[in-house]
Amino acid sequence: MNKKIWIAGALAVTLVTCQVSRQNSSKDEVLRTTDESVNAIPAFTENPSPAHLTPEQSIKTFKLPKGYHLELVASEPMIHEPVAVAWDGNARMYVAELNTYMQDVEGTNEHAPTSRVMLLEDTNNDGKMDKSSVFIDKMLLPRMLLCVGNELLVNETDTYNVYGYKDTDRDGVADVKRPVYTPDKKAPGNLEHQRSGLDWNVDNWIYVAVDPVRFRYADGILKPDSIPSGSNGQWGLTHDNFGRLYFSSAGGEVPALGFQINPIYGRMEFNDQYKEEFNEVWPIIKTPDVEGGLKRLKPDTTLNHFTASCGQLIFRGDRLPADLRGDLLISEPVGRLIRRAKVINKNGKITLENAYQNEEFIASTDMNFRAVNMYTGPDGCLYIVDMNRGIIQEGNWTGPNSYLRPQIKRFGLDKNIQHGRIYRLVHDGMAPGPKPQMLDESPRTLAGYLGHSNGWWRDNAQKELIIRNDQSIVPLLKAIAAGKSNDAIKEPSALARLHALWTLEGLGALDQNSIASALKDGDFEIRKAAVRMTEPFLKKDDAMIENLAALKSDAVADVRMQLIFSLAQSKSPKAKALADDIVKQSAGVEVLARAQRSVEKNEDAKKFGTKLGRLDAPDRTLVMNGSVIYKSLCATCHGADGRGLVSKTAPPLAGSRRLNRNNTNASVRILLHGLSGPIEGNTYPTEMPSMKDNDDEWIASVLSYVRFEFTNSPPVRPADVKTIREQTASRDKAYTLDELSIQ
Repeated sequence: MNKKIWIAGALAVTLVTCQVSRQNSSKDEVLRTTDESVNAIPAFTENPSPAHLTPEQSIKTFKLPKGYHLELVASEPMIHEPVAVAWDGNARMYVAELNTYMQDVEGTNEHAPTSRVMLLEDTNNDGKMDKSSVFIDKMLLPRMLLCVGNELLVNETDTYNVYGYKDTDRDGVADVKRPVYTPDKKAPGNLEHQRSGLDWNVDNWIYVAVDPVRFRYADGILKPDSIPSGSNGQWGLTHDNFGRLYFSSAGGEVPALGFQINPIYGRMEFNDQYKEEFNEVWPIIKTPDVEGGLKRLKPDTTLNHFTASCGQLIFRGDRLPADLRGDLLISEPVGRLIRRAKVINKNGKITLENAYQNEEFIASTDMNFRAVNMYTGPDGCLYIVDMNRGIIQEGNWTGPNSYLRPQIKRFGLDKNIQHGRIYRLVHDGMAPGPKPQMLDESPRTLAGYLGHSNGWWRDNAQKELIIRNDQSIVPLLKAIAAGKSNDAIKEPSALARLHALWTLEGLGALDQNSIASALKDGDFEIRKAAVRMTEPFLKKDDAMIENLAALKSDAVADVRMQLIFSLAQSKSPKAKALADDIVKQSAGVEVLARAQRSVEKNEDAKKFGTKLGRLDAPDRTLVMNGSVIYKSLCATCHGADGRGLVSKTAPPLAGSRRLNRNNTNASVRILLHGLSGPIEGNTYPTEMPSMKDNDDEWIASVLSYVRFEFTNSPPVRPADVKTIREQTASRDKAYTLDELSIQ
């Protein structure tokens, strides 16, 4: 499904339905790779079999680092077409199934409402699911899940609506459905390009990919908050211990993005945040079924770069080797592999590096291995959701004239459907952790988990405390935040203090004294978080600015960068002066100058909208001026939407190659001197007249607008027009398309 792999990321949280069924696995023993099977996997398999493998067979096809093993958690017939999972506070697993996704090469009945969310349980604590029920039935490709207390929030494809589902009689089937967020608008676009996520972050905001919005869960509903500069990514969303978000984009073939700053502050990407070779992938089998064909293959016929990145995860568990914690894992289902990246902070700039040289963390020779999501589990291990199917591209890319269709048919990949596996990764000598019972525990017990070594426990304890809204826990949380020994946590770690602060914030109990104390904490991540927590106060008055001024020379660039972002929330001249001073005294620190630039662009997005706000001020002026000219003059022939008129007075401009970024020279020549003759096989009653009597800025403005609006190409500068005008000064007639080099 590559750009395609909506499912690869899009299914972060979905569920199934209907009747309760108990299914015992075919084997009592947990399946796992052995050292022998790992060593037996060849470095490269030239002619892999496309045949469907049983779980027992498939688990032997994985190449893993020494000491790591995969165990089977669930598979068909218990689950089918799994794309995402979510655990409640008692470790019951909800599994989103996309049962109508590409059941044949045509995608027949793909939007039939027959998908489900399954509820799985491990009743004997052996790590393998042994009880299942259809929690929600008759759904349209559920794509996002989030557990809140005893309720499951679910979003389906083609809609923005989110509903909450409860099982009040505890029979494993949801019997209550209520609206949680219902704008009642149809979500546009291909199912691969719709949102994913519902990630409850450390900051208590719930984030999604694709759409420029985040949510706050309060009073049982999701309350939206717009993200001015837009969101990021496609399928998949994850956060680290401190709330840094990581997106990916299969459609853009970008394995990781959006991780430098929180999207609420704007956008900030660096060309060197990872090297070009990071994009190269290292499958262990040939890759015949890649959208785009041979240009995406190495000479040995393996995939040459990320084309379906999705389902990424920052691993935060405590039952795998310590050097894996904090690493970024990225799934590449077309390449049947999982990348492991080291996350490095270089003076405030985050960079990524492949953890291995010319190989991947996990790779398989099973042609049907399609990892689309990954999670840190309640037991501290890594969980992998494998759709285990032949086709992983949506129908838009498997048409009769596509490169893919013959490959799919040749290998019979369209026949491999209705399977699916969930694996967990374990390591020699490290037993998975115990099962939580958070839904049944007291607030004081939950507060103790804020310092747990497994990030899943910290996140879910914080979430559960906020959902319960029990204010009696506030004094204990303040003690933890202050680092004081208490009956819940004797010596609160930095992570415990951080979660206590954010829990107080989520409960509406965070006061200025707690923030002021946190601003002096010895851990820079807490100082950074505390700066962010001043924002509601900064919006009201100047009282907190003096506290922040004490950090303007903080030794850590991350803290100074957060100061720039947070001070921008204040309209006070003192706040702006302090931010300017931080940048000035930190000359040469790249991230700080870029942070201030992001703030400025974010403000532009608020004023002018996301798309126009991304332009620099001179370019934006050209586009806005060009809009006035176009709508008063050009639209009478080309149409207001650039698609031409029914009378076919002039050719359409929307999507025209003449306006794309490679044809600046040609488009300027046309506007200066006109265009005559047939255009793309069509004739028109009049030719495009010369506009050379207008000055260079006028020409640049019109072209900047039509390129920006109709082809998403960059503006044209007046200096470019001036140069081309001088080069063609002797021209006295209109051009024909044959005279212009149109790419």
